[in-house]
Order: sequence, then C-alpha cells, then structure tokens
Amino acid sequence: MYDRILLSTDGTSASAEAESHAIELAAAHDAVLHVLYVVDEDVVTAYSGDEYVDEAEGPEHGLEELGEETLAAIRRDADAAGVEVAEAMQHGRPAERIVEYADDTDADLIVLGTKRRPEEYRALLGSVTDRVLRLTTRPATVVKTEVRA
Repeated sequence: MYDRILLSTDGTSASAEAESHAIELAAAHDAVLHVLYVVDEDVVTAYSGDEYVDEAEGPEHGLEELGEETLAAIRRDADAAGVEVAEAMQHGRPAERIVEYADDTDADLIVLGTKRRPEEYRALLGSVTDRVLRLTTRPATVVKTEVRA
C-alpha cells in the first residue's frame, strides 16, 4: 500500500509521536521512510544578526544543527526497526517545501505531527500542518502529541 512515506519533522515535541508512528508504518509496509527537516527561512530572516559576531552563531546555524540532530535520531530509531531511510534538509517555507518534496519523491503518504495549541495561537500564527493539509493532494496522516502539564 505504501512504498514511500514522507515524515516531516521540526525536531520539537509536536513531532515526537509522528516520528514513531511513521517508523512503525514504514516497517509494517516495508516502505522507504523519507524524513524531511525544513529550516524555516522566515525564522532565519526575522533576526537582524546584530547580536551575532560570527554567522555560525546565528539562527540558521542553530536550526541546521537541530535538523542534523533530529535526522540522526530518527535514522537510529528507523535502523533499529529495519527501516530504510532517505534524509533531507531543505531551506524555505516549511509547508510549501513539504508539499514540493512529497511531489518530487512521489510520496504515498505524508505523516505530520501536531499538538494542541490555544485558539489565539492558531488564529494568529496558524500551523504548518494545517497549511500542508490545505496545499497537498496526497494522503496525509496527522499524529497528535499529547501535551503534558
């Protein structure tokens, strides 16, 4: 049923349950798990850079480092489950990059994580997951992460 599953992750707690779910799905279907981490260009360009002496200390470097750590952790978990992984880190607007990557790899399923947020947050900022669901024509699974107090 699934040959190529795309997991998009941002390395936060909102993606935690989605990561394990995607690995389990890929193992069950003997599918290749494509894991995508997008460095959000809007976050990178929101900072003036005045507080940084060296570019390597800026937000882009920090996001790339988080992406590398996140991809490595997912690869370890997937390897332990016997799942083949194709990793990618890209720069851009996350929702658009996720949909483009899914189309480029002909993903059979997109797996996304989300967590419950206050209505005010969602009204002001929206959600990458919501935007991907509006933009894609591909099947998608949204995995909710329980927020613990």
